[in-house]
Amino acid sequence: MGRIIVGVMGSGTRGYPELAGCVGRAVARLGCHLLTGGGGGVMEEVSRAFCQAPGRQGVCLGILKGRVETSIEGGRVVLSHLTDRPNPWVEVPIHTHLPLSGLQGREPGSRNHLNVLSSNIMVALPGGEGTRSEVTLRIDHGLGLLLFLGGHGIAGHKGEHFLAQARYPGQVSLAGSTEELEELLERAVREEVRRRGGGPG
Repeated sequence: MGRIIVGVMGSGTRGYPELAGCVGRAVARLGCHLLTGGGGGVMEEVSRAFCQAPGRQGVCLGILKGRVETSIEGGRVVLSHLTDRPNPWVEVPIHTHLPLSGLQGREPGSRNHLNVLSSNIMVALPGGEGTRSEVTLRIDHGLGLLLFLGGHGIAGHKGEHFLAQARYPGQVSLAGSTEELEELLERAVREEVRRRGGGPG
């Protein structure tokens, strides 16, 4: 069975390195793969910390926005794929045909569904509407979620807002410190290992 995948979601424009660095190093130390949306901001900062962590075993995955354009050349249909460029730390770029994000992040044409459903464990850092879409999708799918916001919010909402949306007790956890983040992440990895009936890799 493959390694556990930890998805980390957050702002595509602001890095929050004091939060993202802690998460990236913790994911590496736990021997997991890291999954992000492959762009800048939090995605780049957490990927940097993960890839620079000594002795890490997992790989850095990036699920990228893209779109497919259709044209006719010589009577034949020609497809052109236009995709976002991954940040320099992404080791396995996954190019999609899904262009929607932000306020449209819950639509079927958004890669957010892949981000959420491909993550065995998901950590959300501060962000905007795109991050909010990923968080609410995760909750609505009934999957566990760890928030690490450092006093910031997601699209103007504090962590308590999302705690109140949980479908069942313990679905959403809010880490108030680096130590609590590491403890909750380790617990989530142990639970995933038990669910699988084996080790992380």
